[in-house]
Amino acid sequence: MYKTPKERRPRWPMMQNLSVFCLAFLLFSEFGHAAPPLTDREDVGQFIRKMTSEHGFDREQLTSVFQKIRLKDSIIRAITRPAESKPWHAYRKIFITNNRINQGVDFWHSNAEILAEVEKQYGVPAEIVVAIIGVETGYGRNTGSYRVADALSTLAFEYPKRSSFFSRELEHFLVLCREEKIDPLIPVGSYAGAMGIPQFMPSSYRSYAVDQDQDGRRDIWKNNRDAIGSVSNYFKKHRWIPSTPIAFPARPEGEEFRELLSSGLKPDTTISQIKDAGIKIPTEIESDQQAKVLELESSQGLVYWITLTNFYVITRYNHSALYAMAVYQLSQEIVNRRNDKT
Repeated sequence: MYKTPKERRPRWPMMQNLSVFCLAFLLFSEFGHAAPPLTDREDVGQFIRKMTSEHGFDREQLTSVFQKIRLKDSIIRAITRPAESKPWHAYRKIFITNNRINQGVDFWHSNAEILAEVEKQYGVPAEIVVAIIGVETGYGRNTGSYRVADALSTLAFEYPKRSSFFSRELEHFLVLCREEKIDPLIPVGSYAGAMGIPQFMPSSYRSYAVDQDQDGRRDIWKNNRDAIGSVSNYFKKHRWIPSTPIAFPARPEGEEFRELLSSGLKPDTTISQIKDAGIKIPTEIESDQQAKVLELESSQGLVYWITLTNFYVITRYNHSALYAMAVYQLSQEIVNRRNDKT
């Protein structure tokens, strides 16, 4: 066995002290103070009691899980600066790139059989499913690096603004881990606790994930078939309307149309009203169809779109008009690139 020359041997006590110091610094700096054990906190204790009384969890086993969970300040920093706060022209550049379009074509080619199967089963176009997975995780290449238990616990107990939401998601997560026989300390995901190839929150997993290949597991982490089927089922359950338009660009005339601009995502006017306000509409769109006028900030100025019910359905995946528009435009770019290659 090789031995370090005497003059180059490390001073082990000093290195050990340094290692201990570094570990202590990392623990200390995560929230700026030396945090007590998570299970010493009253809010965590209340949550554990709730899980035992309402869902029949074993108190000692759940306490052991929470003793291993770590709260992370980096999660709080990440959630306070979402990409959706950017203007449209900056947001678009993140997701609609030449590389992501090409990868979308490749993903479609590799999963053509299952995409055709679920399109027939659920009525959701293959390009929309591909685009969702492309925007969410780059077709499964980036599914997150945070332990889901750490992310959800951090946001449930250290982010008062949305603690109720993330407490419920943590509850769903622990229940789904028991249902699916998963160690809750193993799954990783986004800083918000979204999981797998399609980035489902735990409640969405429990409600919409499917075992598309019928192997006995709803595996959205490594199984493309289950992930694709789950996205399609999600849209079907949120009332996707097969074979209908999603959105189209508009060129308003005059200023009367501005009265139709409003906050919110749900269609709140009709095609007939939009026509009356000076916006030309394709003749194939029925006059009584629900729609919304969307204003976006491009690099050349303001642009306008008419969005329909299926566009609103896309926003059920992520409650952002920018997100839905990125998904829609990416889907169209993928279709065009795919057609060019055939």
